[in-house]
Amino acid sequence: MAQDQGKPTGPDLSQGIALADVPDGSKLVGRCGDEQVLLVCRGTELFAVSATCTHYGGPLVDGLVTDDTVRCPWHHACFDLRTGEALRAPAFNPLASWAVEQRDGRIFVSEKLKRATPKPRSGGSGQVPEKIVIVGGGAAGFAAAEMLRREQFQGSIVMISDDQSPPVDRPNLSKDYLAGKAPEDWIPLRSEKFYSKNNIDLRLKTEAVHVDARSRQVVLADGGRIPYDRLLLATGAEPVRLAVPGADQPHVHTLRSFADCKAIIARAATARRAVVVGASFIGLEVAAALRSRDIDTHVVATEKRPMERVLGPQMGEFIRALHEAHGVVFHLEETVGSIDGGKVKLSSGDTLAADFIVVGIGVRPRTGLAEAAGLVVDRGVAVNAFLETSAPWIFAAGDIARWPDPHSGENIRVEHWVVAERQGQTAALNMLGHREKFVAVPFFWSQHYDVPINYVGHAERWEEIVVEGDIAARYCLLRFNGNGRTLAVASVFRDVEILEAEVAMEHTVPV
Repeated sequence: MAQDQGKPTGPDLSQGIALADVPDGSKLVGRCGDEQVLLVCRGTELFAVSATCTHYGGPLVDGLVTDDTVRCPWHHACFDLRTGEALRAPAFNPLASWAVEQRDGRIFVSEKLKRATPKPRSGGSGQVPEKIVIVGGGAAGFAAAEMLRREQFQGSIVMISDDQSPPVDRPNLSKDYLAGKAPEDWIPLRSEKFYSKNNIDLRLKTEAVHVDARSRQVVLADGGRIPYDRLLLATGAEPVRLAVPGADQPHVHTLRSFADCKAIIARAATARRAVVVGASFIGLEVAAALRSRDIDTHVVATEKRPMERVLGPQMGEFIRALHEAHGVVFHLEETVGSIDGGKVKLSSGDTLAADFIVVGIGVRPRTGLAEAAGLVVDRGVAVNAFLETSAPWIFAAGDIARWPDPHSGENIRVEHWVVAERQGQTAALNMLGHREKFVAVPFFWSQHYDVPINYVGHAERWEEIVVEGDIAARYCLLRFNGNGRTLAVASVFRDVEILEAEVAMEHTVPV
């Protein structure tokens, strides 16, 4: 999460530094008063912005400057160097900006600039809607609502969520927060005041049961109806349940919501032994978090190697060794046959003792509302490049959306947090009449103890994996190649190179 800012370091930029200290294309971190400032030189122009990303506090000096933007090395947020605006999720808050001037061969950073209200982008077409309804309180739904207000949409926004909590930072639920390293006030994406201040009608614990596309109304479980001019379906996904005897007992958990996470933490407070079912990203992040709490943790999974399907055999072996070094015990190529109280019986006949069980065997998209509304559904809600569904004025984004990905040349559906947020942002613009295609390169990150894994692109299949660097030394880049090009890239502590790979993918769309 956010790093400790501490006392600002580096040269005092208000006193000036030599122009030669910041050659073209370079970055430098200094201080201005009690704040850390990033100074960037692009040709004849100089920019001064906050030195840390507003998402988790990543050091932007270690990121990538391209065009007039800077990208965070940790989770690939992107900021405008001219205005500080957060152009791409996962960051939403802008960077502060400072005035910069040159005198007598020196650079001076002076006053902090007053934050200007972002101008709505031009080019919208058609009638501006008055009523927008968002079904879903996750990444895509939140990002859409935030972007609508950022674009100064003045109409009504109703956000329907069957969750009991406002939109939260879901990736943290299986990482730092579950491990006990992040305070609870870091988890909401925004405080409840944000919704009232921005006139977003957030309705929690509210279930939408039907979409009447003909009359443009969303029907609620209590019989209420909410009219819309534009509708965004962002219903997300739900965990796959374990279908074995005993899996319905109260000490068997899945992890999706804030309430799920709190329930696991409550169990962990008095537990000594846990079983995690599934060696997926969620399963292994949970295992790492439980080991941080000194809980004996066993992982049961059908795979031969953890995460091999996504990251390949070499990374699979590395991840297994990493977790084993931290005390995790694997039971691979195994399934759970039954759960009897504190006993978990495996397909091999072995029995594991557990005070509680966490099931992480995947999720399925919540497409029921779309299907009942008569929308085209094909392994997800089918959308076009503008995230429009088969019905007029209805959009879809996030885990349910299957869209034409220009980079892979295929229709894909992914369950990445950042993709959902960026789709929510694009859907918001298109609901306002812009014709902006969703062309972002898919990105996700995973954290295992002190080892981050970043991944850009999308490769369901590949012909070869080219490894640059040393996986065991935790400094590597893996290129997943197929059809004569790079389909995806994964990295461990090779942050700039994977950002460069992302930019290259953005500029290279296959015919």
